[in-house]
Amino acid sequence: MNLYIIVEGRRTEKKVYPIWLNHLLPELKRVDFAFKATKNNYYLFNGNGFPALLHNHLRNSIEEVNELKQFNYIVLILDVDEATVESRKNEVDKFINDNNLSLSSSELIVIAQNRCIETWFLGNKKIFKSNPQSDELASYVKFYNVKENDPELMGVYPNFNTHSQFHAEYCTEFLRERNIKYSKNFPNGVTEVDYLNSLVQRENETSHLETFKTFIDFCDKIKSEI
Repeated sequence: MNLYIIVEGRRTEKKVYPIWLNHLLPELKRVDFAFKATKNNYYLFNGNGFPALLHNHLRNSIEEVNELKQFNYIVLILDVDEATVESRKNEVDKFINDNNLSLSSSELIVIAQNRCIETWFLGNKKIFKSNPQSDELASYVKFYNVKENDPELMGVYPNFNTHSQFHAEYCTEFLRERNIKYSKNFPNGVTEVDYLNSLVQRENETSHLETFKTFIDFCDKIKSEI
């Protein structure tokens, strides 16, 4: 079993996913170059945002996977941002069709983070403080309580331009309240196995974090196929 993974994020995802994969799929070992994959390996790199991920990397990645022939899956992990899950996946399909791209012996998997990876991080109920000391966080909680409501359905707080900007800032304040200094360059706390398990528990017990579930379900599928 070998995975070829392209993550959208320039900073956070390339640090978080290798640690999460180590928790969820310890059987897989990371390789620095795609050609080094032999058995139970994964290759991961960041695609520097969307749609650059498509235009600058996907074509070459598909050609590389077809040539090497040792990868079972090529996995795209990208943000939904201001789009929808369906429309984001349709953009990928359209790019592939418009450029006559096809995979000879691998399967393409698209995992859409709705709205961004910080949206998923907000699903940790154990971290949530019902009565935060920070006035800023208190105003965010009043606007949308992520403990009670699905973080993936949260809107945009006034003075923020996009969902992802607000969700990332909410996440930063949410973690700071627990003395966790989070930033995109240094995603402290969220890589811990207990944090990941709390997100899995939230997904298991509710209908929340639907796109996070697609990631967990994919990892379960890989585990069953190894």
